[in-house]
Amino acid sequence: MIDYKKARKFGSLELLAKQVVEGFITGLHKSPYHGFSVEFAEHRLYNNGESTKHIDWKLYAKTDKLFIKKYEEETNLRCHFLIDASSSMLFPHNEPYNKLSFSIDATAALIYLMRGQRDAFGVSLFSDEMDFYAPAKSSLPHQRYIFSHLEKSLQEKYTLDQKKGTAISKMLDRSALLLKKRSLVILFTDFLGLDNLNDLNNSIRHLKFNQHEVVVFRVQHDSFENQFDLKNRYYHVVDMETGEKIKLHPREIKEVYQTRRESHIKQLNDLLIQHQIDVIDVNIEDGFEDVLLQYLVKRKKIN
Repeated sequence: MIDYKKARKFGSLELLAKQVVEGFITGLHKSPYHGFSVEFAEHRLYNNGESTKHIDWKLYAKTDKLFIKKYEEETNLRCHFLIDASSSMLFPHNEPYNKLSFSIDATAALIYLMRGQRDAFGVSLFSDEMDFYAPAKSSLPHQRYIFSHLEKSLQEKYTLDQKKGTAISKMLDRSALLLKKRSLVILFTDFLGLDNLNDLNNSIRHLKFNQHEVVVFRVQHDSFENQFDLKNRYYHVVDMETGEKIKLHPREIKEVYQTRRESHIKQLNDLLIQHQIDVIDVNIEDGFEDVLLQYLVKRKKIN
């Protein structure tokens, strides 16, 4: 598995994405998911009676023989990423890696993978408003433009001082208006600060009415946010989106916290499942492999 905390020291989002994807592809070739390969180097002779769908006609022009590209897939997918950049995504703020940096790096890896498959990709960064929007294209200059903006945003724009809230429902509605062609919408969020499930339900209906497919990656730091694995002492806890502070001991609130969190997650899951939306929990301590694999699985289903 890629040590993405060390990989961040490369200093370039493009280099990080390249290493993550190349490592992932190497792993795929050794796994049961070999058929998801995104490289087209392997050919075999065409057999009479087979579908002509994957014939390499350029190679035929050179060799006068029919060859099949063994793992080529249709590559006309359009994908739009929605990245929650609210202040809660900066957790844990005192660690080398947080939920926002994970989401940006995972998005970069997916874009690198998509461009290799000639898929089109666009990106939106949002908090309580749309902070950045780039429409879907598949070119290398477009990839580099997005990477440059994501890097700059991570380094300069998003800090705890700004106290940015979350407007997921509003951003989903706006995306439904901006995306003119059917797309796969991939949302990275922690869903913190989401209070009104009715608004979320309506915005999802809007997206689905326009025939968009949706995948949600719920980003979390499992040991802190789910297991509540904290030392046996008092903490000064700060709401990262409002700045509100409170002193507490983990032992005093752990049970109530976990019960309420589980209830919140269940309500969200029930709503998303009702709309046939795939929701995948990703732990920022585990790396990107599951994100990349889930994308390939979804891509294969909708092609």
